[in-house]
Amino acid sequence: MEKILVLDFGGQYNQLIARRVRDLQVYAEILPYTVPLEQIKANNYKGIIFTGGPNSVFDPASPHYTPEILELGVPILGICYGCQLICHMAGGEVKTAPSSEYGKITFKHAPSPLFEEVPELSTVWMSHTDYIATPPAGFAITGKTLDCPVAAMDNKDKKIYAVQFHPEVTHSEFGKQMLANFLFRVCGCQGDWVMDNFIEQKIQELRQSIGSQNVILGLSGGVDSSVAAGLLSRAVGKQLTCVFVDHGLMRKNEGDEVEKTFTQLFDMNFIRVNCADRFMKALKGVTDPEEKRKIIGTEFFEVFWDTIREQRDKGFFAQGTIYPDCIESGKGDADVIKTHHNRVNTPGDVQFAGILEPLCDLFKDEVRAVGEKLGIPKALVWRQPFPGPGLGVRIIGEITAEKIAVLQDADWVLRDEMAKNGYEKELAQFFCVLPNVSTVGVMGDHRTYDHLIAIRAVTTDDFMTADWAKIPFDILSQVSNRITNECAHINRVVYDITTKPPATVEWE
Repeated sequence: MEKILVLDFGGQYNQLIARRVRDLQVYAEILPYTVPLEQIKANNYKGIIFTGGPNSVFDPASPHYTPEILELGVPILGICYGCQLICHMAGGEVKTAPSSEYGKITFKHAPSPLFEEVPELSTVWMSHTDYIATPPAGFAITGKTLDCPVAAMDNKDKKIYAVQFHPEVTHSEFGKQMLANFLFRVCGCQGDWVMDNFIEQKIQELRQSIGSQNVILGLSGGVDSSVAAGLLSRAVGKQLTCVFVDHGLMRKNEGDEVEKTFTQLFDMNFIRVNCADRFMKALKGVTDPEEKRKIIGTEFFEVFWDTIREQRDKGFFAQGTIYPDCIESGKGDADVIKTHHNRVNTPGDVQFAGILEPLCDLFKDEVRAVGEKLGIPKALVWRQPFPGPGLGVRIIGEITAEKIAVLQDADWVLRDEMAKNGYEKELAQFFCVLPNVSTVGVMGDHRTYDHLIAIRAVTTDDFMTADWAKIPFDILSQVSNRITNECAHINRVVYDITTKPPATVEWE
């Protein structure tokens, strides 16, 4: 399989670059800039892409790489910081720009294989404070903007190309064409990364690895674990046991829907553990969000592993790990925002033949494509992102059974209405929050003092930043009307219009 290496120098768009390459049916993998050159040589990459990054190349503390990489004979494309790094390694000059460029900028290019079928003038997305003052020897300037005299350069003999802007973001209107030119015209890729091939190959690999042994999978009902379960079921059937812990903090009817899907569509053993009462007891009186998360995680861990211990022949342990969970960032030391629930630590007293991660090569959109081809219902394949603690972090303050029911009803109305009007396709994520605020209202001839519901809906490419969704007022009006009329104990609906940052997508 032909492969492209995305060498990560701390850029915020590193995963986006790899996804754009895969969109063009070429497999891309991300490695940090600390990877040894010998490892790169051994992998026979068709091309290498240097990512952007927040640093200055002339700062000794910034991420760098050995200049020998420019002599491998492998085509290279440098983006933003990667562009400046190529210049720096090859003997050119990078300086602080007299005028920084951010956002949409008009770009003018000269003839280059990288810009075939791209208009001479186009809009690109810039984000830089340094610039190339003098290109290295052997490099020709192939693009410029009003404030950036070297917005693109190349060395055709060595097949090294560099652009100061970000072709991977949608704001660069011909960025996809530029990436395609690099992959197919420069690197000579054929485009052999397709989901049908992946499914066939992965099923054969799983059968060979598992043999006659059993497999246990923790099934949350989320996209990743559901697709992993579907793949494993196709591979080994009844050798697979899925354990589904229903902690009572899922969306309305979700537990029943998960059980129905996996007991009717797939050949597997399905164990559902109903333990809502246990979680309610553990959470009684708790209001701190981090303490709630810790309690829910601890209880889940104990319930799940107690159930696993009851299984006599444990065989392999499978996880719904996807590629972003596995990527080692090139950013160095960074703040830990959250620990991803897709990778769990196994207790010391529970032994397995090995760990299986059948989706660890895939991005989320690729996981969804596999799920559809496996016949998993769209409601599960396109399930909204859902936090591990479930509705526990969408109820501010103490969690009670009454509050869960109120939130489930309101959230169900929101999802139902978005599905009916088709607007759900426009949104990256949408849900209801119960802020634990009571407000005065009037229903009929009676004064009420009941719950307020907040709606959160965002649009985003990567969830690192997000904008609040501009849902038409008539749709919001219908949602509000239905919630206050159909859901008990709610007399007011508000809409969250905060971007990320400064807010996060979730409220807790």
